[in-house]
Amino acid sequence: MLAIVGSRRASTQGILNATAFARALSQEGLTIISGLAIGIDAAAHRGAMEGNGQTVAVMATGIDRLYPSDNQALAQQIAKQGLILSEFDFGTPARPWHFPHRNRLIAHLSLGCLVVEATLDSGSLITAQLALDQGKEVFAIPGSIHNPLSRGCHQLIREGAKLVENIADILNELPEPNGKTGENPASPQENFPLESTHPTFPSVECLRLWQNMGELPMTLDRLAKQSNLTVSQVALMLTSLELAGHVAWISGGRVQRLVHSPPGFP
Repeated sequence: MLAIVGSRRASTQGILNATAFARALSQEGLTIISGLAIGIDAAAHRGAMEGNGQTVAVMATGIDRLYPSDNQALAQQIAKQGLILSEFDFGTPARPWHFPHRNRLIAHLSLGCLVVEATLDSGSLITAQLALDQGKEVFAIPGSIHNPLSRGCHQLIREGAKLVENIADILNELPEPNGKTGENPASPQENFPLESTHPTFPSVECLRLWQNMGELPMTLDRLAKQSNLTVSQVALMLTSLELAGHVAWISGGRVQRLVHSPPGFP
């Protein structure tokens, strides 16, 4: 069982990464455990179920007092396809001190903990520290140095967490049932180019524009200049890419490239 945790106020890319990792890892036979919070937790649960795998949700309330209520439909789906756990009595509402108890249980039940996105004061860092204290593996996905949601992951990496780019980075470190670590379960053929992954691109021109965007968000004018296209041409292609789920507009009138399946994902 692997814990996947992270920020409640996750970025669009963070949600996609959590979903992709959970889906691919569940297809490798790992049960995904998380805290049923909005953001990364919810994406991890959904990804595991998309991979036809098992997922465990650990609640910080009584099992009859769902928090947050926005995840009602997700909780019902988990109850059918996985398991919902709570240490608290029926009728117990959410209290701030309940969440560290929930995080402790998540860390205790897992073989390791993957932090997808986290600020420096994120509760997911508590889960990672608890996992580390229990001798579990801790993994973190790096991000942009300009993104506050990456700073918690970068701090974990500085402190010795395993930097993760694909599922092989995780599977190679986790113990198998016989106590040995994995032997590179992901084949080289799985490290195919990003553009070959789902969903499909509207056109070759849209694919080239997406490839030209790079990791950091940029303005429409800058992207047009970088691509040697007019602003109107780029605007039309970005509309198609947004509808296909390949880009998202963020604050400051900037557009961010989205990666649905990082390298090494089926």
